[in-house]
Parts: sequence; structure tokens; C-alpha cells
Amino acid sequence: MNENTHPAITLQAGIKQKIYPARVEAVVRILDEVMGKKEYADKALERYFKANKKAGADDRAFIAEMVYDAVRHWNYLVWFTGDSFSFKREGLWALAGNLLFLKGYILPEWNEFSKFNRKAAEERAKRSKLPRTILQSVSQELDELALEEIGEELWERELLAMNEKAPVILRVNTLKTTVNHVMDVLAGEGLDVEEIPGYPDALRLNGKVNLFRHPLFSAGYFEVQDAGSQTIAPFLQAESGMRVIDACAGAGGKTLHLASLMQNKGKIIAMDVEHYKLNELKNRAVRNGVSIIETRLIEGMKTIKRMENSADRLLLDVPCTGSGVLRRNPDAKYKIDRTFFIRVVKTQQEILENYSKMLKPGGIMVYATCSLFASENENQVQAFLANHPQYELLEQAYHYPSQTGFDGFYMARLRREA
Repeated sequence: MNENTHPAITLQAGIKQKIYPARVEAVVRILDEVMGKKEYADKALERYFKANKKAGADDRAFIAEMVYDAVRHWNYLVWFTGDSFSFKREGLWALAGNLLFLKGYILPEWNEFSKFNRKAAEERAKRSKLPRTILQSVSQELDELALEEIGEELWERELLAMNEKAPVILRVNTLKTTVNHVMDVLAGEGLDVEEIPGYPDALRLNGKVNLFRHPLFSAGYFEVQDAGSQTIAPFLQAESGMRVIDACAGAGGKTLHLASLMQNKGKIIAMDVEHYKLNELKNRAVRNGVSIIETRLIEGMKTIKRMENSADRLLLDVPCTGSGVLRRNPDAKYKIDRTFFIRVVKTQQEILENYSKMLKPGGIMVYATCSLFASENENQVQAFLANHPQYELLEQAYHYPSQTGFDGFYMARLRREA
């Protein structure tokens, strides 16, 4: 295994913030669920906060940051903790203590930290020549798969970028307001907010605030959506009055963006195989003041067949490995394996083959993933084009986290000639 000399986590300067045992205990319990029982990190945190509604904003911020940092750097922290680590309470406390140390905290003299040796930890923190799977905290299977798909140089670059904390990005709903208005309101509240060149509807928020309780969010003035994700809807080139199908809509972040770009004129058919996601989209559409979205549950090929040759624009934001959004979903680094990869590639092929029939002759289709892997991206498109000469590739693009600082995406725009 190749040795890497760029540690994803390094010893930081001292933090004087006080540590509370109840917070660390919460972190330990959630890490047992996420890394021990293989729960999703976001779901485990959501479940904890719902059960502990009295937790304050500072509590929530500390717990969430610690959990995500631990998951993001899990392999390294397990190595760093050494024989003291186990999935028993004392082992998880030892790992949490080492993470606090690396983040610059002075550990209190608690029983849980009685075995911590600061001098030994400082020596371990200097060691950087370790396998990439440890230093960058990635599973052996995902590491091997990525090397095959994109090569070592690109993988190391992107993996290092995706081990950074994900930025908080807003997409302003221009059906209701303007970027300047939202920025002025948030800045007036003392929040550090800035525009992002090249992303016309986006704002970056620096600092900690519960956006989902903010009055502007409740009024539908903005959504939380990564800037990389915000590039997909414009790539479809949908216009007011068109009939657009978003065939893998999920909870509808890109669907709502399309409605905004279309100035809420025309028709968007939002489709998905999960009913609860479409219900969430309906609620979001109401909050956003969007009236042109119609949801349809995909109940099999009969749903697709009824809509053949009907769309001016078709968005296929297909299921994928998520290898481009590991910064936002760090637990996926330990869950993506070859079996899952093969299954996803097959699903993508089936969606591209079957769902493309909903596009009209002369219409435009965008195939998109949040993956960096060639087999999910340009290889899929080239195989489709080889079997469907009536389609023409107009443009394709990658958005790499190391270049943009945002999530990684691939997108291809195709025209159906006949």
C-alpha cells in the first residue's frame, strides 16, 4: 500500500473552550451507532437531537462537529488511539479524547481520560508516513476501486480535499427574493455571509447557526444546497413554459432550482421510487412558492411508458456511489464496496436506457451523478451513445472538490435528434 505524507488531520493550536462530560458522552454514544452499528451519521444525529430537544445550540454544534470529525478521520483515530480503542464505552472515550487532543483541547482530569499520555500522543502526531487508508481514513476496498477508476494522483488530491469540513451553502430562491436581500438580512444579524463568484444564486455562510429555524428559511427565501449541486439545474437549459421531467427527483433540491430558473412557468414532473421523498418535495414546494411541480411515484415501467416522448427537458440525476460527496457524507468512505459499485452501475444503465424514452425528439437530457468514477460517468454516456445514434453529446463536465472547494459532480448534456 502506498504511503502518504499528507495527514488529513494534524495537531491544532490550543482551544480554551470548556469541555462538558455530557457532550462527550453523547458523541461516544452516537459514534457507537454510526461506526459500530453502521448507522448513517446524519440520521443518528437527527435521532439524538429529536430525543434531546433541550440540547442548546452550542451543545448541538459541538456534538455534530465532533461526530463528523471522528467519522471523517476514523481509521487514523483508531490507529492513533492504539490498543486503548474498542467499541466498548472506555475505548470510544479514549478515541474521543485523542480527537479532542488533536483538535487542540486540553483534556480535563476525568477518569475517562486517566490513561491518556500527552507526551506519547505528541510523538504519534508527528508520524506521517502511513498507508493512505489510515492517513486519509478510507476503506481498503474503496481505495482500490478509486485507483482503478481515476488513478492515484487524482484520487489522492480529491480524497484530501474531501476530508475537509463541508461548507454551508445557501441557494437563494429568486422567485421570492434576491441574493442581495438575503445577504443583507443575514449580515445585519452579525452573520458572516458572502457571495460566490460563478454561482449566481449561492451564498456561503461562515460560522454556526441553525438555518432551518431562521425566519427567511421558513418563508422560503432560501434552501441549503451545495454550490456544486447548484450547477446541475442550469446545465439542463430549461426555459419558462417547457415541460420538464426530473426523473430521479428525491426530495427535490434540483427540482426547486429548476422551478426558480423557469420563473414558475411551465410544468415540472418530479418522479421518484420513494413516496416519502415526494411528500417532502410537496412541502418544500409550498414553502418556496412553487406551483408548477407535479409529483409522480414510479411504480414500474408502466409509469415511464405513459410518458414516452413527452419531455422538452429530462434530468436524470441518477443513484451513484457518492464518491464526489464524501466530505458531506464521510461515513460512506467505509460503506462503498465493489458489490455496491457493480449494483449502482447496473441501475444507472437501466435508468439511462429506459427513462431516456420520455424525452421528445429535439429535446435535451442531462445525465448527472455525484460521483468521480469513470464507470458511472463518461463510460455510461459513451455506452449509451454507441447504442443510440439518435442522441448527440453536446457537453460534459466534472466539478472536482479539489478545484472548486464544493461537492464533486459529473454532468453530460445530450440532444435527441429523432
